[in-house]
Amino acid sequence: MASLYTAHQPDEQGLIHYTDEEHGTWQILIDRQLAALKGKACDEYLAGLARLDLPRDRIPQLMEINAVLTPGTGWSVVAVPALISFDRFFSLLAQRQFPVATFIRRRDELDYLQEPDIFHELFGHCAMLTNPAFAHFTHVYGQLGLKASKEDRVYLARLYWFTVEFGLVQSPASLRIYGGGILSSIGETAYALSGQPSLQPFDAVEVLRTPYRIDIMQPTYFVLPSLDALYQLAEQDIMACVAQARRLGLRAPRFAPAPGKQAS
Repeated sequence: MASLYTAHQPDEQGLIHYTDEEHGTWQILIDRQLAALKGKACDEYLAGLARLDLPRDRIPQLMEINAVLTPGTGWSVVAVPALISFDRFFSLLAQRQFPVATFIRRRDELDYLQEPDIFHELFGHCAMLTNPAFAHFTHVYGQLGLKASKEDRVYLARLYWFTVEFGLVQSPASLRIYGGGILSSIGETAYALSGQPSLQPFDAVEVLRTPYRIDIMQPTYFVLPSLDALYQLAEQDIMACVAQARRLGLRAPRFAPAPGKQAS
């Protein structure tokens, strides 16, 4: 899939220059998403967001994010083009570097964008990278993906999708959101905890067997018992789970396939 956006390149000082329109788009997105997440985001995300202290009126520079991430969990963010290869993606994660496409969506695509922009990456994901359990799991995931075959990477993509992107966690009070794909989406934030989708206890093999589509609200979410369960998942033999999932085969998708495509 070719990108419809062009990422900004940093200058000699590592600064990225955005237009007033782009800064305004960031402000719209962050203001409405912060309001939408009240009572829905997990405590670990909110704590990370407080540490990052993202500006409301402008797109932050990546060096500002790194000033918080690197001392805390050893992670950093790096500027990448709008789309990168799986090899590049896994290689970066394996080095504790999170790829950030340095463009922001147009105003006519505020509610939904298929390719991840800087709002999705910074607001959706980076707060969670301040959490040791989430950071450790994401690092191990990158290492596994870097060594995996093309066929096994398809299964690993489902693990990432149902955790890092669209994960839910049980808090002492209620279900909460930790997946960046939900945290950065106004529609998915409302939908995920609405009672409409199917909520299943997290099971690695079931996750690996569950198809998904990127362009619809998710019919199924998997719920971690706690965020610390990501430590246990990272220490599990994930590739043995992949082998088991391949033997058992995929579950029937709970959605119609996209026109001309099969479910992932």
